[in-house]
Amino acid sequence: MIKNYFKIAFRNLWKRRGFSLLNIFGLAIGFTAGFLILMYVDFELSYDNFHSKGERIYRVASDIEINSKENQANKPDWATPPLLASQFPEIQSAVRILYMPLTVRNNHLKFRENNAIAVDSGFFEVFDFKLRSGNKKEALKTPFSVVLSETASKKYFGNENPMGKSLQILDKGFQAKVTGIMKDIPGNSHIKADMLLSMTTFTQVLDKDLDTDWGNFEPYAYVLLKPNVDVAQLESKFPLFMKQNFEKQMEASKMYIDLLLVPLKEIYMHATRGGPVTGNIHNIYVFSIIAVFILLIACINFINLTTARSVERAREVGIRKVVGASKKQLGHQFLGESAIISVLAFLVSLVILKALLPSFNVLAGKVISEGIFSNPNQIIILFLFSIAVGLMAGAYPALVLTSYDPVNVLKGSFSKSSRGVALRKGLVVLQFVISITLIIGTIVIYMQTDYMRSQELGFNKEQVLVMETQVSPAQKAFKDAINQLPGIISTSSSSSVPGGDNSEALSQLENKDGDLLQTVVNLYFVDFDYLSQLDIELISGRGFSRDFASDSTQAMIVNEAAVELLGYTSPESALGARFKQWGREGQIIGVVKNFNFNSLQQQIEPLSMRIEQTRLNLITAKIKANTIEKSISQIKRQWEIAFPEEPFDFYFLDQLLDKQYRSEQRFGTLFLWFAILAITISCLGLLGLTAYSIIQRKREISIRKILGASVSKVVNLVSQEFLKLIGIAFLIAIPISWLAMNQWLKDFAFRINIQWWMFVIAGVIALFLALITIGFHSMKAALTNPTKNLRTE
Repeated sequence: MIKNYFKIAFRNLWKRRGFSLLNIFGLAIGFTAGFLILMYVDFELSYDNFHSKGERIYRVASDIEINSKENQANKPDWATPPLLASQFPEIQSAVRILYMPLTVRNNHLKFRENNAIAVDSGFFEVFDFKLRSGNKKEALKTPFSVVLSETASKKYFGNENPMGKSLQILDKGFQAKVTGIMKDIPGNSHIKADMLLSMTTFTQVLDKDLDTDWGNFEPYAYVLLKPNVDVAQLESKFPLFMKQNFEKQMEASKMYIDLLLVPLKEIYMHATRGGPVTGNIHNIYVFSIIAVFILLIACINFINLTTARSVERAREVGIRKVVGASKKQLGHQFLGESAIISVLAFLVSLVILKALLPSFNVLAGKVISEGIFSNPNQIIILFLFSIAVGLMAGAYPALVLTSYDPVNVLKGSFSKSSRGVALRKGLVVLQFVISITLIIGTIVIYMQTDYMRSQELGFNKEQVLVMETQVSPAQKAFKDAINQLPGIISTSSSSSVPGGDNSEALSQLENKDGDLLQTVVNLYFVDFDYLSQLDIELISGRGFSRDFASDSTQAMIVNEAAVELLGYTSPESALGARFKQWGREGQIIGVVKNFNFNSLQQQIEPLSMRIEQTRLNLITAKIKANTIEKSISQIKRQWEIAFPEEPFDFYFLDQLLDKQYRSEQRFGTLFLWFAILAITISCLGLLGLTAYSIIQRKREISIRKILGASVSKVVNLVSQEFLKLIGIAFLIAIPISWLAMNQWLKDFAFRINIQWWMFVIAGVIALFLALITIGFHSMKAALTNPTKNLRTE
C-alpha cells in the first residue's frame, strides 16, 4: 500500500509539474531562509557555552555613585579582584584581563598585535581554552611569559616550534618567552585574543603598585565560584567588603562603589554595560520573527496551491471512496504527498545553503558555520523540522480533500467551497502583510543607517590619517617632518579621536552656585592645533594658544553638555569656572559646540579637554584629497626613519567612525535579503494562484472575448481580485510596521522620524511586483484564441 501511495504521489507531482515546482521551490526558499536564520540565532546564543564551568563563572561589575549620580561600569578597579579571591572562601579563583595592543618583533618581523591581552595566571583554570603545548598552571605565572594561539604561532614563527623561544614586546623591546601554544579561541567567545601576556609582567615588574591601585577601572575581572555557592548571598557581602578595604579612599574621593556579579552566559547577549564584544538580543528576536514569517509564507503558498487544486482532484477522491478507500487512507495519501514535497524542498534547500553559506558568513561578519555538514546534529534537526513543516502545511489540504461527498462529486454537482476561497484570500493577504511590513522595515533601517553615516557630527572627519606612537623626542621629530610634506594640510597630537577610546576622569568642576561639583567626565588630552584641525566649533571663550603659557597646565575647554551639567544658563557664564582634575587645577577658558565623539546611538556626554604633552600618543595628519596615496608613502618613509623598530600602522578617521555602525549595516543588509526572500516566496504563490485562477476561468474569459472584451479588460478582470487583496494587506501592514520600527528606533539617541513616503514606497514596490507576477499569466490568457479554449470544454 505504501508503494502505491508513493506511485500516486509522484504521478500527481509529475502531472502538474509547474505547480509542483512552485511548491517545492517556494518551500525550499523558505527553508533556506529559515535555516540560515536558525544557524545564525543558534550561533549567537551559543556564545561562551563551551566552558565546562560556565555556570560558575561571573564577571565583576561596579555601580559607582558620585554626587547621587550612579555610573554603571563593567569593570572593577585593579585592587579589587585579588582581594576578592583572598577574602571570600566562596571564590575559587579570580582573573583580570587587560586588552592592550602590543608592538611585537621577531628578528626582522614587526607587527602591531591588536589582539593581545594581559591575564592573571589562573586564566586557564577559569576558562576552557585548550593548550596544545605548555602547562596551564605554570604558563602565565612568571613575568614576560607569552602564550600564543596557533594562528599567532604561524604568524611569528612559521612552521617552527616556538616553545621556549623569545619575542620582543612593547616599545622598549622586552624579551618575552613563549611558554604555551593554545588552540585558536572559538568564534563564539566574547573573549578574543591571539596573544596572552602574563599579568605579572606589569604587577611585578613594570608597575608594582597595580595590585593596590584603587579607583583605576582598567582591567576586566572574572571570578570562578566554588560549586553550590549562593550568588545573591555572596553579593550581599560586598558592601561590607568595600567598606573594610576601601572606606578611606571612598570617603576621600566621594566615590562610592558597589560590586555585582554578571553571569558569563549573559555577558555577550544581554550586555547592558558594554564590553569588547557584545551581541544584540533584540536583533535575535527580530530575525527569529522573520524566520517564522518566511516559513509561514512558504506554508501559506503550499496550502493555497494545494487547496486551489481541490476541484481538480475531487473526482479522484470520489472514485477512491466509492471503491472502498477510507478517509484515513486518503489522509495518509495526501499527507504523504506533502511530506515528499517537503523532503524534495529540503534537498533543494541544502544545495542553496551550500552555495549561499560563504556569502552569508561575510554578511554576518563572522563564521557562523564552516559548512552545512559541519554540524550533523543541526542537519538532522533541520530535516525533522522540514518534515514537520510539510506535514503541518499539508494537514489542512488533506482535511479538505478527504471531506468531499463521493455521490455529489460523481454526479457533477460538486462546487467550490466559499469558505475555501475566503481562506485562500485571507492567506494571500497575510502573506503580503508580512512582505510589505518587511519592505517598510528595510526602508527604515536603510534610512537610519544612512542618517548615522551622513549626519553632521560636529567635526570634519575627511582625509584625517591617525597613527599611534609613544611620546618621545622621536615622535616630535616625526611630527615636524611630516608637517613639511607638500600633501599635508596640518598635523596634531592627542590622546583620543572621535569614535575611539577616551579616558573618564573623576573631576571637580565649579557649578553655577560656585561649588566644586565632583563628577565623572570624558577627557581628551589635545595639543594647540587639535580643534582647528578637526574644525570643532568654539562657541564661547578661546581655544588653547601657545601665547598663553598657563594653557599647558591650568586651562580646560568643555563642551555644551558639560556646561548644562554644571547648571550654567549660557556657555559664556561657564568661562572662568574652576576645575580640579587628575592633579591639575585651573579655569575653563572655552566652550565648544557639542560634537558626537561617541556613536549616534548614545547621547552626547560631558567632555573636557586639556593639554598634557606626556599623554599625546596619537598623531593625526590631514591630507590633501588628491595626494593621499603619495602622502601615505612619504609618511611611511618618515616613520621608518623615526621609528625603525616599529611597524607602520594607521587608519583613517572616517573608517573608524564607520566601524561604529557596522553592526547596524550588517543587520540592515541581512534584513534586506530576508525581505527579498519573503516577497519572492509571496510572488511565487501569487503566480501559482493566478495561473490556477485563469485555468478555472478560461471558459468565462473566452466567452467575454467573443463578446468583445478587450485585452486590457481581460487583464483587469484577472488582476483586480488579487490587487484588492494586496491593497488590504497594505492597509493592515502600515500600523504594524510603524509600531515595530518605532520600537526598533528607540535604541538610537539620534534617529530619523518615520515618514509617510516610506509606506508609499513599500506599497508601490509590492504593487509593482504583484502586477509583474499577475500580468504574465493575465496577458497570456487575454491573448489566447478563445475558440481553442471553448472547443476543449
